[in-house]
Amino acid sequence: MKKLINQADNVVVDALKGMEAAHPDLLKVSYDPKYIVRADAPVKDKVAVVSGGGSGHEPLHGGFVGRGMLDAACPGEVFTSPTPDQMEAATKAVSGGKGVLHIVKNYTGDVLNFETAADLCQAEGIDVEAVVVDDDVAVKDSLYTAGRRGVGTTVLMEKIVGAAAERGKSLKEVADIARKVNAQGRSMGMALTSCTVPSAGKPTFELGADEMEVGIGIHGEPGRERMKVKTAREIVEMMSDAVISDLPYKSGDELIVMVNGMGGTPLIELYILYNEFAQVAKAKGLKISRKLVGNYITSLEMQGFSLTLLKADADMVKLWDDPVLTPGLRWGV
Repeated sequence: MKKLINQADNVVVDALKGMEAAHPDLLKVSYDPKYIVRADAPVKDKVAVVSGGGSGHEPLHGGFVGRGMLDAACPGEVFTSPTPDQMEAATKAVSGGKGVLHIVKNYTGDVLNFETAADLCQAEGIDVEAVVVDDDVAVKDSLYTAGRRGVGTTVLMEKIVGAAAERGKSLKEVADIARKVNAQGRSMGMALTSCTVPSAGKPTFELGADEMEVGIGIHGEPGRERMKVKTAREIVEMMSDAVISDLPYKSGDELIVMVNGMGGTPLIELYILYNEFAQVAKAKGLKISRKLVGNYITSLEMQGFSLTLLKADADMVKLWDDPVLTPGLRWGV
């Protein structure tokens, strides 16, 4: 195993120290328990938005802490859920008196631990609502989940909901927007290689030199099918059909699209993939209003990508366009 680390046991703490050193104007880091908050937290009379999950998916979630997105993020160990005490402490640290929204990816540990933290905070008078993201069309149940996994729509939700909170909307309004984003977002991923968790020291799964895994999860979970490697066009057409047919999306729908690298995919390839999807969308009468192309929710050094589509209305697009200032996403400022 070759990785640019010091010790496998210290990867998360060392990375947090690096984030703190690189972005002191945007965020603050607590190390016991571990969480990241925006530099001006808590913001009075604003709904606070908190998310979190295992590390190894950067820039998700810590890279999206800042104005117009998350107020706090709780990093677990690599591919491991954060603990309830992290989530409780982060929630308290950003509570500004208007309630707190938890955005939770649908993995069993994340859901249970966020529920525990919410109960503890509510017992102390903090109003907490939670929205679970379950947008992965590839696999209904897996080793990590009951139901669908939460993947790329999480990024779009954090941006849109963060903007709604920044505008001063109520906790109910912010939570309702989050639920609408989840209901209208769908994702699917694929991989050319596995990834190596530092503490494990070996790939999570093995793929032959001419094989790819379709429908993988962000923790390296296996997908729905293993097959011979195809061209970018063939892969995008196959994945687009699965994603588009699931909602289903229909001609005339307005989309926010994310073509997301899994950590080890060159940007040149992501743009090839985006172009192929743009052709698919045009042929089906789908209007791409906004898009992201790059690494936003990764799986360490995995080569592969995920496709996320969000059926967006005019209000969502306006919230998307609102200013955002985080380490991983920024515009309008």
